[in-house]
Amino acid sequence: MDSRLSARALVDLLGLWRTSEPAFDALADAIRLLCLDNRIAPETALPAERELAAALGVSRTTVAAAYRALRSTGHIVSRQGSGSVTRPLGRTTAARWFDREGIDLQQASPPAWPGLPGVIAEAAASATALVSRAGYDILGHVELRSAIADRYSRQGIPTKPSQIMVTTGAQHALNLIASTLLRRADRVLLETPSYPHAMETFRRVGARLVGVPVESGHGWDLDRATQAFARTRPILAYLMPEFQNPTGCSMSSEERAVFARAAHDAGSILLIDETTADLAIDPLPRPQPLGTGSSATIRVGSLGKSVWGGLRIGWIRAADDVIRRLRAARTTHDLGTPDLEQAVATRVVQRLDEILPQRASLLRDGRDALAAALARALPEWTVPRVHGGVALWVGLGEPLSSALVIDAAAHGLHLSAGGRFAVEGGQERHLRIPFTTEPRELERAVDILAASWARVTAGAPRISPVAALAEAVV
Repeated sequence: MDSRLSARALVDLLGLWRTSEPAFDALADAIRLLCLDNRIAPETALPAERELAAALGVSRTTVAAAYRALRSTGHIVSRQGSGSVTRPLGRTTAARWFDREGIDLQQASPPAWPGLPGVIAEAAASATALVSRAGYDILGHVELRSAIADRYSRQGIPTKPSQIMVTTGAQHALNLIASTLLRRADRVLLETPSYPHAMETFRRVGARLVGVPVESGHGWDLDRATQAFARTRPILAYLMPEFQNPTGCSMSSEERAVFARAAHDAGSILLIDETTADLAIDPLPRPQPLGTGSSATIRVGSLGKSVWGGLRIGWIRAADDVIRRLRAARTTHDLGTPDLEQAVATRVVQRLDEILPQRASLLRDGRDALAAALARALPEWTVPRVHGGVALWVGLGEPLSSALVIDAAAHGLHLSAGGRFAVEGGQERHLRIPFTTEPRELERAVDILAASWARVTAGAPRISPVAALAEAVV
């Protein structure tokens, strides 16, 4: 059975979609982009034309023309009783341009740490002891929780194993926190741009998002942050103080002090995402962690980017009473984290001081190769200098991020447009480009981007490359 997307839900996903004319073509491109980003799953029924037109405030003719364009490119199909339904990409000649072959830079995930297979083999050797257990654990093995707690204590955040919960990745941790601590219409403050899946998590529980700008080279807008805390009194403030995704910025000591004070005065919980915190490339001093000493601070980390995305181990560090609440609520989500993954993770966490310098070397090569290639091929773009993280938040100078992503996808390069990271719309003048793959692939990616940029800015009629291809085929 097809899932159905309401008009209101689609309007929320579209954001500020009308960035070009004609309107029907802009709407069709915006829906294509949602399909490319997997924000609209295959076999999803779209709203009826009249319903969507009313929600968007446009004529039914505009929506009908957009749907017609999407049918011509194989993105949707008409079905009796379901209306217009999205299709898995790759079923038509036109849509083959959007197969997942080529260079995929939508996920900013580095390859696995080379020593991981040996660690997995070592953990598997203890299989006899592992299978004598239940096979999963709702709180986490004490060995792993102790290893994580020890790392926090060495970083100046005294932590007991009882203050750690092991999760199946950081996204699972965010979902558990949001569903346990938030209620519909609660306000959540977060940076804009920010991590898209976190925004989706908070919206899913009905939270109202309040954005605070952060900009490469300038940092966080402290005046806006102070005003937002005082005016909206958010329940949670979701922040990435180290190598923020996607900008790569890190908070100064002054910025941390302002956020800590504003959150305290507003009675807000600081939810600190530390998934990129260990990904330093350049050896710079690290300020005291945000929220140190406050019981109203929750930290989320994982091994996804520092070790391997396939090792689905994350954690929550919080006060004992918060961990007890999360533990009680967790059984409605899942029954615990698998034992084998925890056995691997325990060994890995104990070796992070060895792993992280190797990871820094890999990321340094990617960052430098990408920056050099962009400077050579697209000198008009603004390329920030980042000291860690996984991506560059590049300034395009023109609000063409979505058009560029669509064109690049038609030529084998898959990226996420700037609007994907916006809390309240915008960011069309920016593009996130991860540097987590090998330098040669990044140079190829820049070559594709340069050619796409030339086409997008050439002043040609605003029709997507997929639509153009479909017309040529017909």
